[in-house]
Amino acid sequence: MSTGSRYTASWRDVIRPELFGAAPDPRDRPYRLIIRLALVVFRLFRFRFEVRGSEHVPATGGAIICSNHVSFFDFTFLGLGALPQHRLVRFMAKSAVFDHRLSGPFMRAMRHIPVDRKAGSAAFEAAVRALKDGQVVGIFPEATISTSFTVKELKAGAARMAIDAGVPLVPAAVWGGHRVATKGHKVQLRRSVPVTVLLGEPITAQPGERIPALLDRIRVAMEALLDEAQRSYPDQPAGDADRWWLPAHLGGTAPTPGDAAAADKVRAAGLATRRRRPSLRRRMTGLLRRH
Repeated sequence: MSTGSRYTASWRDVIRPELFGAAPDPRDRPYRLIIRLALVVFRLFRFRFEVRGSEHVPATGGAIICSNHVSFFDFTFLGLGALPQHRLVRFMAKSAVFDHRLSGPFMRAMRHIPVDRKAGSAAFEAAVRALKDGQVVGIFPEATISTSFTVKELKAGAARMAIDAGVPLVPAAVWGGHRVATKGHKVQLRRSVPVTVLLGEPITAQPGERIPALLDRIRVAMEALLDEAQRSYPDQPAGDADRWWLPAHLGGTAPTPGDAAAADKVRAAGLATRRRRPSLRRRMTGLLRRH
């Protein structure tokens, strides 16, 4: 799969006036400032970025970027893929991030899209409106980080949005950021970590194409891009103890997809049990009322 031209973030980008195009939207001033600050952080930590295939992001009009998900910072890395086309990506993220007193104001200022799992239709409609308004929307269709570092089962939302809004889907893969921060591992603020971002050729729904068929095409493209990112990655584990960040099929010690899926079910069941359990305050109130 060809991923086209290459781009890497540099110190020059931090101050480059035309980084966001000739006439950027004034409403996106906070977003542009945050990107420049993020570039400073990236350079201070000497992340070694390789972004390939940015030309596949449409220069105008709505589009969906569908990526795998391996680290807590994937959205910041994936956003670099749209910069050469002077596009800003509106990411769909859990509503809890918007409710947080520190991250919430920034997420709203950047016009990202909150997702409340109890009321998913609102997020879906907001994303479709953004796409019809010509925005680029970023989605991690696995819905959560993949601890096996392979592509998990995809949720149907991205395919439905593309069909409803009539926009192309750009498959993508991110790799490397999980060595810094990912689920189930301590944050390791190491320097000079390579981060690879690949974007593939746009996928457009065919007339009458059903959602499952479109989702299959997206998954195949994402898997091919992730495989390319993993096999072309410039670093190798330092030893047996450092093989945790490689998937099992490449000789790593990450859980197999089956084991990771089983662990996800156990975690989900435990979370559901905790949610159903009354709080200590409610239990005490009930005891007092009975006595």
